[in-house]
Amino acid sequence: MSSQLKARFPLTVVIGAAAVAAALPATAQNFPTKPIRMLVGFAPGGGTDTAARAIAAKLSERLGQTVVIDNRPGAAGNIATELTIGAVPDGHTLLLGSIASFSVNPSLYKNLSFDPLRDLAPLTRVADSTNILVTHPTVQAKTVKDLIALAKTKPLNAGSSGIGGTGHLAIELFNLQTGAKLTHVPYKGGGPAIIDLLAGNIHLIFATAASAVQHVKANKIHALGVSTLKRWSFMPDIPTVAEAGVPGFETNNWYGYMVPLKTPRPIVDRLNKEIGSILLLPDVKDYLFRQGMDVAPGTPEDFAKYIKSETVKWEKVIKAAGLYKSN
Repeated sequence: MSSQLKARFPLTVVIGAAAVAAALPATAQNFPTKPIRMLVGFAPGGGTDTAARAIAAKLSERLGQTVVIDNRPGAAGNIATELTIGAVPDGHTLLLGSIASFSVNPSLYKNLSFDPLRDLAPLTRVADSTNILVTHPTVQAKTVKDLIALAKTKPLNAGSSGIGGTGHLAIELFNLQTGAKLTHVPYKGGGPAIIDLLAGNIHLIFATAASAVQHVKANKIHALGVSTLKRWSFMPDIPTVAEAGVPGFETNNWYGYMVPLKTPRPIVDRLNKEIGSILLLPDVKDYLFRQGMDVAPGTPEDFAKYIKSETVKWEKVIKAAGLYKSN
């Protein structure tokens, strides 16, 4: 390299770096420049997909770009998470995941190749959703305390939508905190589990609010408690499991957005603001409420702290119950 070229080289690097730095704010300012891909790690029709579709159309209107929902079910959301981790961090790829995606899977799967909090950037929590402890009418328990006493004298089968889901985790947490020994019966989805409960083939379920409410109202099954710390305002007469006999009991089937790591902070802030505003719109809030969800938008920092606390909590439960899955 000539001495003249050597002299120019540092200046060229500085000019190039300055140009890149100058371009970053412009990129954030002009965002978005193409359609937004909203990855959902579960099949259409479930709670995560329902929340995504409630938000997508309005987000498209606000951003001036099409928002395309891309359902990638499988491995409790891990497939969609991996796709998001590998995406370009420019704000054009969002992941709407759940408690399973971000706080359960890191402990549930033995050989998981990623850590959501290490490899993704939190955007905002979206909504909280309770599970309802429901029993078949033949179960001689009118309260949670009755159920605990009964479970210590006779075997009871508890169904769920599958290993590692919130319904299953609620069963394991209930066993750990009460000394009951409910036998877990996994199904391939919440639908088959609720059908078997209605038929009397299993004794109880921690069912999603949306799947249970119509059957509770028709007196086909009995509701003993909700799994969140606060009562569900749609059916406020149902006590929480915590106040009905298991202090501190809580399982929250929450949802939230993450984006690829290193997504520019101005873009993160823009998306956080827009999604938060959408969630507080009366029609969106009411629609999600009727699906059993209470909106819960917040800052990226708040969401990160919540994910961490939930990860620690469920790691303890998963280890105590010996719940592990291969990838």
